Amino acid sequence: MIHVAAAGDIHFAPDAAGTLRPHLEHLGERADLLLLAGDLTRLGTPEEAKALADELADIDVPMVAVLGNHDYHCDQAGEVTAILEGIGVHVLEGTSVVIPIRDMTVGVAGTKGFGGGFAGACGSEFGEPEMKAFMAHSRGLADRLESCLSALDTDMRIALLHYAPCPDTLMGERLEIFPFLGSHLLGEAVDRGGATLTLHGHAHRGTERGLTAGGRHVRNVAQPVIGHAYALYCLHPDADGADPECPTPATAMATRP
Repeated sequence: MIHVAAAGDIHFAPDAAGTLRPHLEHLGERADLLLLAGDLTRLGTPEEAKALADELADIDVPMVAVLGNHDYHCDQAGEVTAILEGIGVHVLEGTSVVIPIRDMTVGVAGTKGFGGGFAGACGSEFGEPEMKAFMAHSRGLADRLESCLSALDTDMRIALLHYAPCPDTLMGERLEIFPFLGSHLLGEAVDRGGATLTLHGHAHRGTERGLTAGGRHVRNVAQPVIGHAYALYCLHPDADGADPECPTPATAMATRP
């Protein structure tokens, strides 16, 4: 069994220094890896990334992340990525990483993803150049996610996103903004790529648990949703499709900083 700690939408900045680290001190006793689902900073500045890196430095589990829309705001995503990778965080964008854990392997494929909406209420690559570019960007990121997932020859596959791959985990958000919170294209990529578990953030008023159209488990790990510094999920290598919930009591999870 693999224990996965996950969180998104940390929105860290220098004025929060010292608030996250205490909740992660015993992470190695509870989890085998830490996955971060984007919006790691408030505005995507190197100073914010450095503050977060100081909190995460020397955490004794493998760490994997994707960036979110906030992390792109100041057009310094490359610098943010370099700072996090400098402390050992694997930052993915249309890429994947294989993590060996005991006698098993976990493959994580990641992308920020993008919007576009869901079946019956989604955009299309038709009309104005701006709309075609919007949807082409969403499709391109989803296609790369599917390719990365499909190429993983591991005991378990995790899709790590920022935008949502299904509407289930957006319930609680205003219906009018669903097209800006995720895309069915991501869900199709997850289904075709065979993800054991998909994690995302972005929807602060959403719902934690959901399924793709193909029945794949999805969890919204935005901190305002999970109410903790991280959530814990259990993956069983021989039980594809099994519910990933851990029997671990909530008191064993760190409280939200």
